Amino acid sequence: MSINEQEKIKNKYYSEARRYIDNAKKCLENTTIENERYKDKKYVRMACGTAYSGLLVGLDGFLVLKGIDKPKGKLRKSIEFYQENLGKLDKKMLGCLIDAYQILHLYGYYDGLVNVKVIKEGFKLANIIIEKIKPAELN
Repeated sequence: MSINEQEKIKNKYYSEARRYIDNAKKCLENTTIENERYKDKKYVRMACGTAYSGLLVGLDGFLVLKGIDKPKGKLRKSIEFYQENLGKLDKKMLGCLIDAYQILHLYGYYDGLVNVKVIKEGFKLANIIIEKIKPAELN
């Protein structure tokens, strides 16, 4: 794959992943903070689900750049698919994925966790992953 092709892939996935993260941040603007907790669980859940989706878009771009495509015969990729492939490529990124998955997807989206510090950490981890595919022109 040429450098030009890699940059096109990075641009495509990075801009889409950033769009998800930006939308997730806007969701959080719909709730207030009191005593280090978001007051409206609905918007936190929406934000966490959207941020996690953005993280997956970023991971998809990373894996495409590494020559790893969607598994054959499956419509959806599981967290195990991402963990298995990242485990072979980048252990630090795998750690970020595991923590972000727990914070954003499980605790934030499913359980409705509203602790501001924890949710912000989940966003931080998502951004670390997305920044791995940042195009050279944006550096």
